[in-house]
Amino acid sequence: MIRAALNRIQTKWRNYRHRFVPWIALNLRSNERSLRHVTKSAQDKPIRDEVVSEALLRLFRALLTRDKAVSLKATPQRPDQPQSLPGRPAVTEGHEVIFGSLGFSVDRMPSSVPLAGVGVFVTGGFVPKGAVVAMYPGTVYQPHQPVFFQSIRNQFVFRCIDGVLVDGNDKGISKVVYKSCSNRDMLGPYRLSDPSWLTARPKNPLAIGQYVNNCSDSPANVCYQEYDLPKGFPLELHQYLPNVKYSHTVHRPLRCVVLVSLRDILPGEELFSNYYTIVDS
Repeated sequence: MIRAALNRIQTKWRNYRHRFVPWIALNLRSNERSLRHVTKSAQDKPIRDEVVSEALLRLFRALLTRDKAVSLKATPQRPDQPQSLPGRPAVTEGHEVIFGSLGFSVDRMPSSVPLAGVGVFVTGGFVPKGAVVAMYPGTVYQPHQPVFFQSIRNQFVFRCIDGVLVDGNDKGISKVVYKSCSNRDMLGPYRLSDPSWLTARPKNPLAIGQYVNNCSDSPANVCYQEYDLPKGFPLELHQYLPNVKYSHTVHRPLRCVVLVSLRDILPGEELFSNYYTIVDS
């Protein structure tokens, strides 16, 4: 029993250490060698940035149309009427929107891997090879910005090839930091990021990429692709972006990370990545 418990602890540490900032700092040289190898083996992106933009624009415009329709149809409820649950759309679910615009839907469910917790599954439709199937949400930190306390016991810190970090934890300090940055970034009536991924029902149903499990023992069916938001991305669609900058002191495009299908994925399949299958932006 003791040996089994130690093996579980070692397995969890091996999966977590690459997201723990102090360990990354202490092992910087070996990490850089690994990242150079990854960059060399992934010189070409699975899909072009223009294809990523097209998929996000198609989905976000459909979500905006849905939200406008909900707003127009909304009427005050009488005290005797059942109230809508917090965070749930009043008329249609976001999964219907993603299915209509992209041809498939994804959602969080208990993983098929023992002790892996929550995973992400294709719940409807068919995912073709080269499709954007999820986004990795969270606060975006430049390499020099403070993320030590946020990274403690946090398995959702994603490290990009250039050292940029995306903290996809929806609890604790990470949640407070994201909400604070999101509330800070308002441009008139426009919200420039989407904090609803911190809830059980995100407005953008793709914003669940942090729950895609690593599967190093078998081929991955999705990979991470770094994507910098283009300058001309429509302002009214920023409200569906699940990423926000920690600080605007560095004038760089907003870094997003999307997950791209490496093969055709059928309904009912769980999405699996490999933490070393990262494609540089």
